[in-house]
Amino acid sequence: MNVAALMTPSAVTVTPDHSLPDAARLMRVRGIRRLPVLDGSRLVGIVTDRDLREAMPGHLTTLSMWEATTQLAGVSVREVMRRSVVTTTPDADARDAAYTLLHRRIGGMPVVDDAGAVVGMLTVTDLLRDYARAPEAPADRSGVPDAPAQMEAHHE
Repeated sequence: MNVAALMTPSAVTVTPDHSLPDAARLMRVRGIRRLPVLDGSRLVGIVTDRDLREAMPGHLTTLSMWEATTQLAGVSVREVMRRSVVTTTPDADARDAAYTLLHRRIGGMPVVDDAGAVVGMLTVTDLLRDYARAPEAPADRSGVPDAPAQMEAHHE
């Protein structure tokens, strides 16, 4: 099976100029944990929920909530994104991509076409969704996992 069969198409992306609060809001609203960062159509980085959490002021700060929020609004994705991005391609073997995620200890990676354009995201959740799917059930890209077959209990 190849990556294209499992990936989530149409990755949600941001630009390097997005503010951290905007990126965090986008992740929360879309229920995702990573955003490829594009400059035009070129992939220049990735920002994760962990990157955003690490950029937030610590619990022991002398800043008020208003000051901290105002300060964060001035911080851009460019300042916290990871510039080294592990990617895969739609035609890559899904097992190889799973190995890469496991070996690199990352939860997901952008899927890029031959021109380097981001065409989707492959996450551990995508791989687990396929693994947990009942063998006869078709793949469901709606984001709702297929229910496993239930055994019927018989009472005497």
